Amino acid sequence: MTGVLGTWFGGLFGERDTALPVPPAPGETAAAARGVSLALGGRAVLDGVDVAVAAGEVLALVGPNGAGKSTLLSVLAADQRPDSGGVTVAGHPAGDWSAPELALRRSVLPQSATLSFPFTVGDVVRMGRAPWAGTRAEDEDDAAVAEAMAATEVAPFAGRPFSALSGGERARVALARVLAQRAPLLLLDEPTAALDLRHQELVLRVCREQARAGRAVVVVLHDLGLAAAYADRAVVLHQGRVATDGPPAEVFTEELLSRVYQHPVEVLPHPGTGTRLVLPRRAG
Repeated sequence: MTGVLGTWFGGLFGERDTALPVPPAPGETAAAARGVSLALGGRAVLDGVDVAVAAGEVLALVGPNGAGKSTLLSVLAADQRPDSGGVTVAGHPAGDWSAPELALRRSVLPQSATLSFPFTVGDVVRMGRAPWAGTRAEDEDDAAVAEAMAATEVAPFAGRPFSALSGGERARVALARVLAQRAPLLLLDEPTAALDLRHQELVLRVCREQARAGRAVVVVLHDLGLAAAYADRAVVLHQGRVATDGPPAEVFTEELLSRVYQHPVEVLPHPGTGTRLVLPRRAG
């Protein structure tokens, strides 16, 4: 990142001799919440939640509306402090890290992305490199941006204003920004919500590729079929608590999902791959 913006970010985040994070070993815990509880507006949104994600895996957070998925993601990101319990990121209590240090260790994709200034798509993706400004990793900026834009298929409109994009295009650009950050932990809140079928599959393939590269990926999903197909583990949240935690093939049962979602659910093996298909049971 060069120019005035790069100089400003460099002063904010670090110098070239800043100690950079050591990538976690495969299977090493990247982030964990232990006994986490949080009340918002007088309602218990999280109640004694235990969740951990390891390097090299995709963890899906699923559950009905209001179950606490986005709040848990925010707590794991250290963007929101729980009322009780503890959160660790990269092996240390989340509160021990400064904001610049956290930015080197985890990247966060919120549900929606809005900008008030006429940045181009390329500018927005390059913002993901801000935490590394002034460090040795700044030399990787161009490669990281190009790789992220190619992975999310946004390179063809790199020069277009972000404000001129459709909702689905904005979602992919926002994901590209997160990928360009190259943090060891990715926290993605409903990254497929605004996307068509093809790009939903693209995003989840990207999640798998990031996990294969050694990163830990936590993704909030509403589509249980996508979670079953791409996640190594799924945490099903219900009324702020963990209803179950394990491989989707083991924990996505008709009894549990029907109870949690308060609607009859069918769980069937895909005839070709054997992956679990989760469908609402319909009359007639």
